[in-house]
Amino acid sequence: MEPTNSLWHLENVDVSGIFCPKKVEGGALDLQTHRNFKRGEYIFLPDEDADKVYFVFEGRVKIGTYGEDGKEITKTILGPGEVFGELSIISERQEKRRDFAFAMEKTTTCVLTMEQIRSLMREYNGFSLFLMKIMGRRVLQMEKRLESLVFKDSRTRIIEFLFNLATEKGQRVGYEVVVRKFMTHQEIANLTATSRQTVTTILNELRSDNVLTFDRKRLLVRDMDLLKKEMGI
Repeated sequence: MEPTNSLWHLENVDVSGIFCPKKVEGGALDLQTHRNFKRGEYIFLPDEDADKVYFVFEGRVKIGTYGEDGKEITKTILGPGEVFGELSIISERQEKRRDFAFAMEKTTTCVLTMEQIRSLMREYNGFSLFLMKIMGRRVLQMEKRLESLVFKDSRTRIIEFLFNLATEKGQRVGYEVVVRKFMTHQEIANLTATSRQTVTTILNELRSDNVLTFDRKRLLVRDMDLLKKEMGI
């Protein structure tokens, strides 16, 4: 099992090379910007202009919003090879950000303006398809998350989240799957609309049953089939 970074190599196009070229030689990409963010720094906030698209070169970024009561709602956590800020592509007129983007650790992003995005879409046949896949995945992920919140209990939501995390971000090591840079229990709680205590309880139960083990740095799933069975599938 490999991470889904294969998405970033589409139609024989190395997307990471497009967003973060090692050497820029003239053309629209002369304006290419590599931006570094410190841990705890906001990349953008709600109501700012949605005029740029970001590619995570290294680090981790949390995308979220704030409820009417000011409570933070985490939508997703992104790592190297993933793109965010794509709202700017959707509309002909300039939109405002609805979400915030927050650097969870020291993070480097490559930033493209809409002018640069349009230039790349003209230059690379596969780039438009790549962007469509990005937005399609976002919609599908949100639909699945909504269904999970409505129809599944807390335990199932947490286990389903762990299974999807291992499937999408994990690397196979023998018969096991390892996810590096594992999230905190509070981050998992925010993403599954549960409590930190519930997440801790479920993780400890799965560890006692030898389904998985974990620490602050990694999650190791010993048996993906057993983890899947825990979801009742």
